[in-house]
Amino acid sequence: MTPPRRTPWPIGVVIADDHTMMLESLAQALGSFSDINVVGTATDGKALLTLLERVSPDVLLVDVEMPKLGGLSALARLESAPPTLVVTMHTDDEYRARARRAGAVGFLPKSAPLPDLAAAVRAVEDGLNLLDVEDLATALEPYRQATLTGGAAALTGRERELISLLVGGISRTEDIADELYISQKTVKNHLASIYDKMGISDRAQLVVEAMRLGIR
Repeated sequence: MTPPRRTPWPIGVVIADDHTMMLESLAQALGSFSDINVVGTATDGKALLTLLERVSPDVLLVDVEMPKLGGLSALARLESAPPTLVVTMHTDDEYRARARRAGAVGFLPKSAPLPDLAAAVRAVEDGLNLLDVEDLATALEPYRQATLTGGAAALTGRERELISLLVGGISRTEDIADELYISQKTVKNHLASIYDKMGISDRAQLVVEAMRLGIR
């Protein structure tokens, strides 16, 4: 498969969602990726249209139902909308069809894992219409991992195997040792090396950072 084009600058994203906590969490989470920059947020469709008069994002994320003006209605009013992902709790075919008619190029549930959402942002910025693909997981795969830099890029294959086990819920040193057929002392040595490379101090931080980077 041809590797996806990588934008040489962060992908500018605007997010519209009327749930303030969701909006803030999503903005913070997406903004934690080095190749994504949240350039604005809005809590209703009218505020979104006003915001888009001042900023020009590469990708737009909108919820379906918002006060004053819904996300799909706002999207339909735009003469030239950026690639738009609808991120919603409404996952049935009716809403998907409405999203397509409004001009969206992707439709994801709010329960989608963060690496998948980041991958979708990269994919639609790269010109892919996710509403036209038969297998979303396969379509997102080339975009799923953030570009690893610094310490994360220096991880060895064995260290990434260990991280995958942690992300998968295997956290006890003895269980990791059994899975990898190595000693518990070697597991601890690998963890110390990972912590040093990634600038973290414990397993919980490692899992969060691994999820952010899409390491699995």
